[in-house]
Amino acid sequence: MFEDRIFTPERALALRLSYRKIGMRLVMTNGVFDILHRGHIEYLEKAASYGRRLWIALNSDASVRAIKGDKRPLVPWEDRAKLLVSLKVVEAVIPFDEPTPEALYQKLLPDVLVKGADYSVEQIAGASAVMAAGGCVELVDLVPERSTTNIIDTIINRFGKH
Repeated sequence: MFEDRIFTPERALALRLSYRKIGMRLVMTNGVFDILHRGHIEYLEKAASYGRRLWIALNSDASVRAIKGDKRPLVPWEDRAKLLVSLKVVEAVIPFDEPTPEALYQKLLPDVLVKGADYSVEQIAGASAVMAAGGCVELVDLVPERSTTNIIDTIINRFGKH
């Protein structure tokens, strides 16, 4: 049902070029989105408010393991992607295998790149390319104490390691 909203990088580029021709503002963000939770939802709603289309660059399982260790992700890529595209604020999800979506952002050049305010603009993959192309970077405040890490810690503290 939602598979048509899971884009290959090639399909994303073709659609991005058509959006650019008609002046449609594209907003992008990225992340792991392991164990989808309230913090994710509020963040994505804020990100979507910067334009008409929100795309998410989603770390592949291999990418997640490279940056977070062998025990992650807890939820496989296909499941994370389908959960995200089921949200009305998300138009599409695009996979990437590298540790960051830098190359994808350089290719797609969204009009707005959104990241959590726990980053500085200088730390954000793709920010310099997006700004050089005339786009902007927006930092969004995160919901305090709402993170996948907090959920994992709560589970471990309540139920212990089995």
